[in-house]
Amino acid sequence: MYGFSIFMNTDLDDQVRSYIDKMAHYGFEGIFTSMHIPEDDTQLYKQRLIALGSLAQANELKLMVDISGDALAKSGFSFNNIDQLKAIGVTGLRMDYHISNETIAKVSQAITVSLNASTITQSDIDELREKQANFNHLEAWHNYYPRPETGLDREVFVEKNRFLKKNGFNVMAFVPGDSHLRQPLYQTLPTLEAHRFLHPLAGLIDMKSMSVDHVYIGDGGLKEETSIQCARYIQDQTIRLRAVAETTDFTYVAGNHVNRQDCARDVIRSADARFKKIPQIVPENTVVRPVGALTIDNCDYGRYMGEIQVVKRDLAADLKVNRVGHVIADDLVLLPFIGPGQKFIIGKEKIND
Repeated sequence: MYGFSIFMNTDLDDQVRSYIDKMAHYGFEGIFTSMHIPEDDTQLYKQRLIALGSLAQANELKLMVDISGDALAKSGFSFNNIDQLKAIGVTGLRMDYHISNETIAKVSQAITVSLNASTITQSDIDELREKQANFNHLEAWHNYYPRPETGLDREVFVEKNRFLKKNGFNVMAFVPGDSHLRQPLYQTLPTLEAHRFLHPLAGLIDMKSMSVDHVYIGDGGLKEETSIQCARYIQDQTIRLRAVAETTDFTYVAGNHVNRQDCARDVIRSADARFKKIPQIVPENTVVRPVGALTIDNCDYGRYMGEIQVVKRDLAADLKVNRVGHVIADDLVLLPFIGPGQKFIIGKEKIND
């Protein structure tokens, strides 16, 4: 499952409403928000949460609310009246600092509760069992880390996820957005330090290899092109690469492809390219092929004519290989995720990078 964040530091204007509608249309299924951000005016949380809950319900989105200590009470809600929260569209509470395991166990009888995945211990789990928490309603959500250098270490993260899965938890983590970065640091909101300022789709795919069940965009927005790339991956697991044409033969390279199952070391090979009907490819622009170069073999390569490749490591010029374009710099980070049998699409970028 994939989700995104909406913060309540301002009223939900038309731009935010449109963003929520779009993300739901693109296949995102959940919203995360927080009620304990120091820079926010807590007096305004209640009316804004009601408005956000209404939008979540209208778009059939889950709504997880991050709370801590007395955040609920300050906003006019109560652990003793969970039905009030559910009625306005809240589907889960993420409980962090200063909330006892006894309270967590009690609330888990009525609504989904996410625990702090990074800090939960075996002792906490044992106590929750003792307090008869409803483990069908418990999930483990990692934090995001606004301050640079404080995101989680990859190895520690993977090991923690193994522990959580062993104890039956679904695991959730954040990847950075690339628009509407959150105040006051504006340094993105990743769970892993290695993901800070990373292309959001790269982070999203990377999380799948680390026992993560739910991935949310931490920051408050995605650029239009990035959201389209994420949507394409969510809807049919296709990685969309934006590219710039260098010759007219780029038209033979643009479109849908599948990487061969016998994945090459140096290049991504389009599985069916050589079997498509194409005209004679004459030698043209047979120059060096840096990472991200898009190539097509010309007639001098005999039966390989028409082979389409995306270069994964710098290669020398070959008189039998035409360079027809290149993947834009922002999308090069996606190339390592195109493994055996991975679907990808090459789209022509309107503006040169």
